[in-house]
Amino acid sequence: MNIETIGSWAGLVWNALDGVESMNFKALKKATKLKEKDLYAAFGWLGREGKLNITEVEGELVLSLNK
Repeated sequence: MNIETIGSWAGLVWNALDGVESMNFKALKKATKLKEKDLYAAFGWLGREGKLNITEVEGELVLSLNK
């Protein structure tokens, strides 16, 4: 795993969330076809840039873009 790979995973997450209000973790995993650990790396990338909102609703992660 290198920084370029994590950046491309972040792009997949961004594209999946772009145009939707929010998406739960399971749906995002299915939409991006990324492994759980890869998703978390992408979340870190986007979170560090201030582009990702992560909330927990009824014990489930819900993600949205911070535009």
